[in-house]
Amino acid sequence: MSDAEKKTFTDEEALNFHRYPTPGKIGVVATKPMATQRDLSLAYSPGVAVPVHAIAKDPDAAYDYTSKGNLVAVISNGTAILGLGDLGALASKPVMEGKSVLFKRFGDVDSIDIEISSKDADEIITVVKNIGVTFGGINLEDIKSPECFRIETELQELLDIPVFHDDQHGTAIICAAGLINACHITGKQIQDVKVVLNGPGAAGIASMELIKAMGVRPENVIAVDSKGVLYQGRTEGMNQWKSAHAVDTPLRTLAEAVKGADVLLGLSAKGAFTPEMIASMAPNPVIFAMANPDPEITPEEVHKVRKDAIMGTGRSDYPNQVNNVLGFPYIFRGALDVRARRVNHEMKIACANALAMLAREDVPDEVAAAYHGRQLKFGPQYIIPSAFDPRLIWYVPPFVAQAAMDTGVARRPIADMDAYRASLAQRLDPTAGFLQKISGAVLANPKTIVFAEGEDPSVIRAAYAYQTGGFGKAILCGRENLVHENMRVVGLDPATAGLEIHNARLSDRNPDYVDYLYKRLQRQGYLKRDVQRLINQDRNSFAASMVTLGEADGMVTGVTRSFDQALEEVLRVVDPAPGGRIMGMSVVLAKGRTVFVADTNVTELPDADELVEIACEAARAVKRLGFKPRVAFMSYSTFGNPMGERSDKVREAVAMLDEMDVDFEYEGEMPPELALDPEKRANYPFMRLTDSANILVMPAIHSASIATKLVQSLGGATVIGPVLLGLGKPVQIAPLSASVSKILNMAMMAAYEGAGDLSAAE
Repeated sequence: MSDAEKKTFTDEEALNFHRYPTPGKIGVVATKPMATQRDLSLAYSPGVAVPVHAIAKDPDAAYDYTSKGNLVAVISNGTAILGLGDLGALASKPVMEGKSVLFKRFGDVDSIDIEISSKDADEIITVVKNIGVTFGGINLEDIKSPECFRIETELQELLDIPVFHDDQHGTAIICAAGLINACHITGKQIQDVKVVLNGPGAAGIASMELIKAMGVRPENVIAVDSKGVLYQGRTEGMNQWKSAHAVDTPLRTLAEAVKGADVLLGLSAKGAFTPEMIASMAPNPVIFAMANPDPEITPEEVHKVRKDAIMGTGRSDYPNQVNNVLGFPYIFRGALDVRARRVNHEMKIACANALAMLAREDVPDEVAAAYHGRQLKFGPQYIIPSAFDPRLIWYVPPFVAQAAMDTGVARRPIADMDAYRASLAQRLDPTAGFLQKISGAVLANPKTIVFAEGEDPSVIRAAYAYQTGGFGKAILCGRENLVHENMRVVGLDPATAGLEIHNARLSDRNPDYVDYLYKRLQRQGYLKRDVQRLINQDRNSFAASMVTLGEADGMVTGVTRSFDQALEEVLRVVDPAPGGRIMGMSVVLAKGRTVFVADTNVTELPDADELVEIACEAARAVKRLGFKPRVAFMSYSTFGNPMGERSDKVREAVAMLDEMDVDFEYEGEMPPELALDPEKRANYPFMRLTDSANILVMPAIHSASIATKLVQSLGGATVIGPVLLGLGKPVQIAPLSASVSKILNMAMMAAYEGAGDLSAAE
């Protein structure tokens, strides 16, 4: 595939992306309100004098009263911009802005780019030293070697905050993670592998230093530059950093050095590796051709001569991308959170080990979506995690933080690492805080959940994640041969997966299920043979019978059929809860708030009585989820203006609640902006809500469904559910073709309900 074919945008599109709607990629957002005179007085004068005095008295107080503790400077002089070379400080600004965006997107680290118009190492050191007090960390970027080595080393000594040259250490960390897993797959011991590195520049030397610190023997590492092998006694083209890695060897060329090598690392130039070199390597060779934008050799060229090779590049359009974004956001996240004085070798090794371990975990659907549905699983084609893996934010930084604490460079150790992981999960994933309560309750009281559509690959993965996550036992309904076949497709070994499979047609529980269901349906036109067919052929009937007769605590279905069809099948077996209202409630998480929307799935045009029941059912469920219910009845009209048929139903429902003794706040009818924004209520001083509504009762199913799907499609919000409420047994219906994570969420909701937390009756 040519570069033109790989490129997914034009030059004009790239320029327009950076120009519109606002030039550049970063901006400043105030973290405090600036709406009133009092706000301004607190933010600037005279209120700002108070923290000024506090910091003057105790410099560490700057972490408490300013943004220092979550602020990193991305600094460059533009002498080594990506693969473009020395184009000057100003030309590097788009790249540095991009690095700042990546810090925020992946690590929730605030970042500002600083470009220094100097090639003099002493000047750069002086500038950074004098502004370093502003930041919690310094990320050096695109500064050519050998100056970059000296700049980083001296700044590490001069400043009391982490100074990290990502071109060196970022590449080294990801490369090391890949090497750990490549050795794991090939059965080689890291201390025994013979490594050849081509290109001992900034990243190359850092990579050698790190893998040696991890156990690779120095005598087993040979470095090669444009003039040949770095051997002891060589003087041409050498400097103190290259000399530190010179070895006693008779080898003089790259081709000679590569013969019999286990690992070949390329940080040099396109075409530096030949097929003949690859063919001469040891069995199961590991090749990381990391030159950008074009690797030293392509995976296609490698696999023509070595089918046993494990291959990685620096490009996103090939497997095993050595991508620095897997390292620097999480290194700094962990370092900032313990207020580390520096980033040491132990912290880098901890990051590499964490990345290696994460790559061996089951890959979430969010990653597959980012790669257009390509299934990824640990193996030669997947030894390095994807940059789009949502677990990186909470998986990697704790390892880095722990290493900082263990080596004494942390100023503020973390006492509760589990709580720290939970807080990290909430930084970028809006569902994490909500689901943390759910998962915590289920972990404390595991439940058996039956997955009705057990032959579906996504359902299998969700069931496996549920069981291995410690939430309880997962049971799959399906034909054993198809379940086993799809287990292998998703990378699970049926012999070791540990998932119980129930074949509805062959189950010895069928007679009991048929007897139970026939008693329910015999006066609804069903013959016994009809019921037998339902149990044998309809997995929802079979799974729901398991739950009803106490052989499972809850059930998940819906992935292969519509919500209405699945609910109809379940209702043949399961009764509504006494006093409950069967309905769907979607959970919308956006901009730090959680809003519940009802009814999204069951009653098409509810009358006033039904609206009251929906409000009461939603309030009960929300209360059990740990929220104080505040119900707002939605309408296009605002307290009678204008009048309309649907708004009349809402007004009637509110009047009915006025006559009832309910334990939740409610108000209506009103549009969403009035329910969610307290500042909009000035014209309506009679409103009874004490704060923004968190339950929105929609006037009809179409408005509820359209609203939640529109919010989800526009982005910036996460929608969970709809959660099925009002049934007598814990059953949840996932959306049609739901992802693994959504199915898992619904399984946890069913398990949470099985503990009695979402049951309709008091």
